[in-house]
Amino acid sequence: MKGFWARIADFIRESDKLLLILCICTSLYGCAAVFSATHYMENIRSVIVQFMCFVAGLAAALIISAVDFSVFLKRWYVAAVLGVVPVILTFFIGFAPEGTDDKAWLDLGITTFQPAELLKICFIITFSAHLSKIKPNINKPKYLIPLCAHGAFPVLLIHLQGDDGTAVVFAVMVLFMMWAAGVSWKYFLALVPIAAVAAPLVYFFIMNDDQRDRVKSMQGVIEAIINPNAAASHDPSEQWPTYQQWRGRTALANGGFFGQGFLNGDFTQNGIVPYGFNDFIFVSIGEEFGFLGCIAVVLLLGGICLRCLRIAKLSTKDSGKFICVGVFAMLFTQIVINIGMCLSLLPVVGITLPFFSAGGTSLLCLYLGIGLVLNVYMHRNSRTIYLHDNMK
Repeated sequence: MKGFWARIADFIRESDKLLLILCICTSLYGCAAVFSATHYMENIRSVIVQFMCFVAGLAAALIISAVDFSVFLKRWYVAAVLGVVPVILTFFIGFAPEGTDDKAWLDLGITTFQPAELLKICFIITFSAHLSKIKPNINKPKYLIPLCAHGAFPVLLIHLQGDDGTAVVFAVMVLFMMWAAGVSWKYFLALVPIAAVAAPLVYFFIMNDDQRDRVKSMQGVIEAIINPNAAASHDPSEQWPTYQQWRGRTALANGGFFGQGFLNGDFTQNGIVPYGFNDFIFVSIGEEFGFLGCIAVVLLLGGICLRCLRIAKLSTKDSGKFICVGVFAMLFTQIVINIGMCLSLLPVVGITLPFFSAGGTSLLCLYLGIGLVLNVYMHRNSRTIYLHDNMK
């Protein structure tokens, strides 16, 4: 029994308490925001699911952090199967929840599951293992081409699923992790002309009508920035590209500096904010908690991102660094895209705000990624954390 408590003491001492505190505070803030944004519906199911997934995710993160991450990397093929198979199933038995047009979910009976969220975490494991194996020769075409194919696979798979927003997140994760692994800047520079040539081909021959409409909506975004009141003259039934962003921006302005107060947002509590508990939860927070509430969101999420990078720097193993950079890139990209959507700086592509947007799958899988980062911190040096195991 003494040995057990000694191991617990070692675990607590070696864990990254700062990252845990940041994640816990952010999740609790997110649960409060979801409760407020769904209050007018008189249905607390969303916040109950959010809180339960937070608790379950936190427990999973702590368990994952106790197992050396090299164990996960050695069994990368298990992660590959767990990540890819559920996504492939969506092509046959997937469904699109109300308000979405992508059959990217699986109905498990008692709840729904979005496989792309799990694929993000599994991809970080498989790609980190691949990068670690070829790092000394990473700039040789013989090794770089298969690596690029590995990175392109989830991007194309999610694109075919119809979720281009998540495909962009995967693409950025690939670029960040390859940069961290030491891929020459010359290859990244070569992407510019390749992208310029590929863009029209992708637009005309690969994208469907709905995806092309989302690209065209950028014209509406630019118009909205130049003429902020343009959307006011459009009827919501006309489906003007940036009408919902105009309403979101109006709700943000309605919050002012200090906000209208918890459960008191005029737009939020009347269901006027589009998807105010999900994609546009940043808007709901801005209306009820004001500019200060939005700053708190940015500071908390920014702190988590910076901590991931700090742990990447502390890692003595390249694979640990790649894992942390992958989780950082996933978080950073989603944060930038989501807040950009809410501020009308980017088109609406269905990307949620980490830790805040309602969605049990997203939050639970997010904590699996945090667990990997905690794992890297826990095993950041060569000695075992359970020192008492060697004591006689």
